[in-house]
Amino acid sequence: MADAWGRAKRALATKLCIRVPDRQRAIEDAPPPPPGRDAHHPPSAAAPGPATGEEERARSPSVSSRRLSSSGSRGSKRVCAICLGSMRTGHGQALFTAECSHKFHFHCITSNVRHGNHICPICRADWKELPFQGPQLADATHGRARVSPVNWPQDDGHMAVIRRLSNSYSGNLLEQFPVFRTPEADIFNDDEPIDIQSETVEENNAVTGLVEIKTYSEVQAIQQSVTQKVFSILIHLKAPKSLESVSSRAPLDLVTVLDVSGSMKGAKLALLKKAMGFVIQTLGPNDRLSVIAFSSTARRLFPLRQMNVNGRMQAMQAVNSLVDGGGTNISDGLKKGAKVIEHRRLKNSVCSIILLSDGQDTYSVPTFDDGVQTNHSMLVPPSILPGTGSIQNGFAQCIGGLLSVVVKEMRLGVECVDEGVVLTSIKSGGYASEVAMDGRNGSVDIGDLYADEERGFLITLHVPAAQGQQTVLIKPSCTYQDAVTTESIQVQGEEVSVERPAYSVDCKMSPEVEREWHRVQAMEDMSAARAAADGGDFSQAVSILEGRTRILESQAAQSSDSQCLALITELREMQERVESRRRYDESGRAFMLAGLSSHSWQRATARGDSTELNTQIHTYQTPSMVDMLHRSQTLVPAVVEMLNRSPTVAPSRGSGRSVRSTKSFSERLA
Repeated sequence: MADAWGRAKRALATKLCIRVPDRQRAIEDAPPPPPGRDAHHPPSAAAPGPATGEEERARSPSVSSRRLSSSGSRGSKRVCAICLGSMRTGHGQALFTAECSHKFHFHCITSNVRHGNHICPICRADWKELPFQGPQLADATHGRARVSPVNWPQDDGHMAVIRRLSNSYSGNLLEQFPVFRTPEADIFNDDEPIDIQSETVEENNAVTGLVEIKTYSEVQAIQQSVTQKVFSILIHLKAPKSLESVSSRAPLDLVTVLDVSGSMKGAKLALLKKAMGFVIQTLGPNDRLSVIAFSSTARRLFPLRQMNVNGRMQAMQAVNSLVDGGGTNISDGLKKGAKVIEHRRLKNSVCSIILLSDGQDTYSVPTFDDGVQTNHSMLVPPSILPGTGSIQNGFAQCIGGLLSVVVKEMRLGVECVDEGVVLTSIKSGGYASEVAMDGRNGSVDIGDLYADEERGFLITLHVPAAQGQQTVLIKPSCTYQDAVTTESIQVQGEEVSVERPAYSVDCKMSPEVEREWHRVQAMEDMSAARAAADGGDFSQAVSILEGRTRILESQAAQSSDSQCLALITELREMQERVESRRRYDESGRAFMLAGLSSHSWQRATARGDSTELNTQIHTYQTPSMVDMLHRSQTLVPAVVEMLNRSPTVAPSRGSGRSVRSTKSFSERLA
């Protein structure tokens, strides 16, 4: 009967194009044991002479079975290397002993395997048999483990092998039968519920203040008879102050999309895990986190989960199980990240996706005939546009902003007042703006603002000749949603007017307007220099940046303006990084893209040393970002020391470098 069952299984496997491992076939083909012998401990063959490898495997039980039954194997410890929790047999804990004799909690190692890891987290040995928690069968009972041979197909929909083990998951092999794996869900609507009670905000903490609107005219007066074709006004917006209480800020839904391709080997992956540990530690119990890991393909490690004590522990376990390998499919990672946000059943008032990658997409970015690749923004799903140094410091700066969002869906409106005044342009950078056909009004879609964050928009007007002593130019206003109370708010700014004397006047340009014009023109030159460098004309890129630097140096000599000096420092840095193809490819392109992004959105980015607190480059940092950077930089030395002390250091494959475990860091977080 057993022999017939074995042949039937092999026939089914052949039909499904699945290869049966040799050692399993040898066990199934072995003759039944004589009476009194344990079916799982067959006697040695009586044939004389040395046995071949295949014969030896056919005579003896499964190697993994013997190792699974060895509870006192070499290198075993009483602490799980993944979650750092204690392991004690006979206390209701499911344990798994690998072929390399290292032991883990069964739920920890199955989670590790589900994330695509087929090597030992301690010694990096390749496993031939892996634990697998597939869909539960109707007759499944406590004490049943799943082991999936690594040389069997692992794609969704293929067959895996299930083996029932003892209650401690370290006993002898009892039985084998097939089961089909279920593919990853295409709809990510399994986000963890939001605790409505925890979102209740005390009334005295709910008032976050109003957005401030200030305006600065180019000059204070224009002669009556003069028609000003280009008259500039700076509209300056500032969000309310930081919220002091965690319970009074808006909760966050965060999706991190992490590159774990082969280029992330060694120190990069260790730094990624450390940075994610900082993020997990920083998020509050009302915040939710989901992690997407991508290499050749992308996989969601877990759905949006509240970062309470249990959620943090499970998140750290999943992140620490990541291993490197494969290509770089950024597009697939972003698509899955967007899907998590789009498919949520419940929504926190603030949501964001953070992408971390060290390389170029090797799957989705088309290359033109001249070898120049397109911008990676084309990979970002439309649903998450337009929101796009040290890894941990970069994360810290970003998280510091996301955890202080006070304004949502903000829109700036500009309305011309007196007859003949026409709005001609809005210098809005990366923000979408529009001007009405008749030029009588315009708007800018700004979106979310962090606490204390500022925005400046330069508009130009056509101002006609006047008959009276004053011309009322514009009236600004803004509408937005309070991120904490979700209340819709409208703020009216004061009307902007200009004096119209009958005589000629000589007015000096407003320093605020002049400073903004220099910033806008510098940003335009950065974009032109980047285009020249991407086209291989590095001398032209240097010339563009050098010309703008000279103009700013002349201005700084007169005013000693701090923003002007910061732009000079940044332009010089860019100039050095575009002098040659090698320098541009190494760091110039990334530095310029980050700088352009920062100025276009007027928001901090991680570029060069821009996460250093004493940098001279204008970084748009808010107080909450600076505070989070302080926390990150205080934690870094202790983490580095822990990584250096870690005993689990093994050489990485294919190189002489070493990979240090980050489990000490996870222990600290727990």
